[in-house]
Amino acid sequence: MERFSALSAESLDAYRVLMSSVRALGFPQNGAGTRADSLVDVAAPSAGTIAFPVADAVDSVGEAVRGRVDAALDALTSVARVEAQVAALKVRLLQDITDATDVLLAPEASPQDRAVSQMSMVAEVACALTVSETVAGTLILESRQLSTELPFTLRSLQLGEISWAHARILCNEVQGLERGTAAGLEAHFLDPDAMNPARGCPPGELVPARFRAKVKAWRERHHPASITIRHVKGVADRRLEFTPDRDGMAWLSAYLPADKASAIWNRATQAGRALQNPKEPRTLTQLRADTATTWLLGGTDNNGNNTSKNNTIEDGAGEGFTSPRAQIQAQVLVTVPVLSLMGVTEEPAVLDGYGPIPPAMARELVAEGAETFHRVLIDPVNGAPLEIGRSSYRVPKAMRQWLRMRDGKCPFPGCNNSSLDNDADHILSWASGGTTGISNLGQPCKKHHRLKHSSTWQPTIATKHEPPGWISPHGKNYPSETQNWETPWLPPDWADELADVALEQHAQNWEHAQLREQEKRSKQWELALASLLTR
Repeated sequence: MERFSALSAESLDAYRVLMSSVRALGFPQNGAGTRADSLVDVAAPSAGTIAFPVADAVDSVGEAVRGRVDAALDALTSVARVEAQVAALKVRLLQDITDATDVLLAPEASPQDRAVSQMSMVAEVACALTVSETVAGTLILESRQLSTELPFTLRSLQLGEISWAHARILCNEVQGLERGTAAGLEAHFLDPDAMNPARGCPPGELVPARFRAKVKAWRERHHPASITIRHVKGVADRRLEFTPDRDGMAWLSAYLPADKASAIWNRATQAGRALQNPKEPRTLTQLRADTATTWLLGGTDNNGNNTSKNNTIEDGAGEGFTSPRAQIQAQVLVTVPVLSLMGVTEEPAVLDGYGPIPPAMARELVAEGAETFHRVLIDPVNGAPLEIGRSSYRVPKAMRQWLRMRDGKCPFPGCNNSSLDNDADHILSWASGGTTGISNLGQPCKKHHRLKHSSTWQPTIATKHEPPGWISPHGKNYPSETQNWETPWLPPDWADELADVALEQHAQNWEHAQLREQEKRSKQWELALASLLTR
């Protein structure tokens, strides 16, 4: 410890926390005292004899194996915590190096001297960690960001509550935000005393990809620049790009408004699902690509029939693809705050499978009555929708839509499979007395649906607003991710504005009624006049 005495107080604290966690692991020395030291020796027959293990011996072996798995899982959890604390110690040490470099640099140093000093520091850190200078430079920048701008993130990392991947996500997502907005984003997810803390699983219990999705959604809702203004700029940048690749392949990508891109993706998915059958060798991923290619090269007529004469794709087996004749209608959920729909606020709506979208886009989808979009209105007070009941085994469409909105995706921890591809499933089976209510339904993807019915993985009970968690074969309870519903925006005079909107709507309805009545009377006079003239 003496060799580290010159470190900063923050680095020494991080080092002590790390060593305390390592000691807490408590691994026995030289393997002594481990559970089930030799599973082979349990109930082993004597040399030169042929013996079969009796029931008690089999039970002992099973108990020893389960004990080893339980111990390994507990140790993995502890090791993950230690890895996070190692990352926090790295951050502290890199900040020590940065601070020391700044101190050693003369105040009157020229910009060129400062650049050389920075370059030298990055090079030495790269050599010490055996990484490239690009990686070292990024580590130094992220360490400075965590040390000076994200105190809750660094604290959670040092306590082992989040991983290094989670910390890097926050570093990335706060870039470009004003300091106050960045602090609000960090506090929302990591400060337990925040005014509006995140709901659902703690960040450390979310896989990084799901945590990034939640952070991005919050960033979109609270970005200082209106999402409508940013969307206008994005629409102006829309484009189609072609990128050659190896092996006679290429990438074709489109940068589109979210509602159009989502509708295309879900329609291609539905078309692929319609083509799947026991004799179809292609995967859903391949079917999506084949479907989109057929539509782009030849398209379909008004009846959904394929109009292309030479638009099939040959796979490795020489099987061609043709478009299904039925018109595909993929349903997409659009969650819209009531006040935003009425134009009282400019709060973003949420497009299922994507995230926040401009309120004008949502209002346009609702006004046009788009058949592929299903509107969901949320409570202006708590942000949650209402439950829909049912007393039969069959899950009605309205309840299925509610289920998609509650879960957002497959409820298995870490799974990112979109709700559009998932099946409604009774947690407690109908045959065992389970009801068709939202609290007894989940929507696992096909993979985890199969896992439930072919293994001892079992979902836990769900609630009105929370999807089911899962219990592993070894009794570990893993919670599912829940929606991070936020209280909708309520302007100070929202009640007056709502009343004005209602009065305006009433006036428009009265005016339309008067016009209809006038038209009706005019028609009656025309008929009466025509009758008199024909006499």
